[in-house]
Amino acid sequence: MQFASRSSHPASTFLNALALLAITAALALAFAWQIVFNELPCPLCLLQRLAFVLAGAGLLLNLRFGASPAHYAMVIAAALAGIVVSARQLLLHQAPGDPGYGSTLLDLHFYTWALIAFVALIGYCAVMLALDRRAGDNSAPRRAGIIGGVIMWSFFLVVLVNAASTTLECGFGPCADNPTSYEWLAPFSGS
Repeated sequence: MQFASRSSHPASTFLNALALLAITAALALAFAWQIVFNELPCPLCLLQRLAFVLAGAGLLLNLRFGASPAHYAMVIAAALAGIVVSARQLLLHQAPGDPGYGSTLLDLHFYTWALIAFVALIGYCAVMLALDRRAGDNSAPRRAGIIGGVIMWSFFLVVLVNAASTTLECGFGPCADNPTSYEWLAPFSGS
């Protein structure tokens, strides 16, 4: 099956790979923080991770099949959902004396960083839609190459690890509001 050619800027593949790498790094950092500091993500944190995964899927589609407004729309929709969830969490912790949920990185909570990242993703998509459209309708999709492939597989791996961790934490039911242990590992902990 032949895919229709997409118009894209010469740097589109590189920039989409870089954006997917940034999302992969954010998900990997959140997971590493969870393991190293034993800070389990709350349900809103998990929804923010899901929004990053969906945004990453849109970028992955750009790398695999060429830049497309539909793929950028997927990234924008995921980023908008992520903005709603991270802003909700940010507003939950605005009461005087509320320390917020979890520890901070560079004096900002992860949900604040997520809000910034989701807004940046929407700005990125706006720029890329303008660049890709301006490149003309005659250009063929560019292949992601070896580095792009490594980034895509790294993204898949990080998504799988996060999905496994979430399943261990919540099982197949709702997650605890303030999780303190992995639900599926509790029978083995001896407590």
